[in-house]
Amino acid sequence: MGKSILITGGARSGKSTFAERMTLALGSSAIYIATAEAHDGEMAQRIAQHQARRGPEWRTIAEPLDLCRALTESDGQAPRLVDCLTLWLSNLMLSGRDPQAETDRLVTTLARQSAPVIFVTNEVGAGIVPDNKLARDYRDASGILNQRVATACDELWLCVAGHPLKVK
Repeated sequence: MGKSILITGGARSGKSTFAERMTLALGSSAIYIATAEAHDGEMAQRIAQHQARRGPEWRTIAEPLDLCRALTESDGQAPRLVDCLTLWLSNLMLSGRDPQAETDRLVTTLARQSAPVIFVTNEVGAGIVPDNKLARDYRDASGILNQRVATACDELWLCVAGHPLKVK
C-alpha cells in the first residue's frame, strides 16, 4: 500500500493548505480529487479560491460521489489529495447512498493503493449536539468515517489555528 495520510481539523484551520504542501512534497506533480460541488455562488467562490492557490503541477479530478473509482483510476500516476471527505459524505447522504457501505468501499480501496493518498476531512464532533436528525446522522457518520480512515492511514494530523500537530 502507498503512504496514506489523514488531515483533520475545524473550519479554516489550515488543513487544505497543509495538505497541498504535503502532497507536493511527495512528487513533482500531484492530483487533486475534489469532492465539492458548486450549488451556490458562495461555494463556487470557495472552489475558485482553492483552484487559484494551486499551480500548474496539479491536475484536478472532480468526483463528488465515486471516490473509490477516482482513486483506483488515478493510482500510480502521482500523489493524490482528496479534499474533502466530509463534503463527499454529505454528497453521499443527500444522494441516498449508504455511508457505511461507501466507507467500507473506501477503506478497502485505500488498502490497494500504490501511490500516496492524502485525505482532508473536517472534525465535526466537537460542537453541540445538532437539533435535527439529519444533522445528527451526518455528525455521527462523519465521526465513523474519520475513525475508519484514520485507522487505515499511516499518519494522522490535526490542524489547529494553522498549526499542524502529528497525532499518529
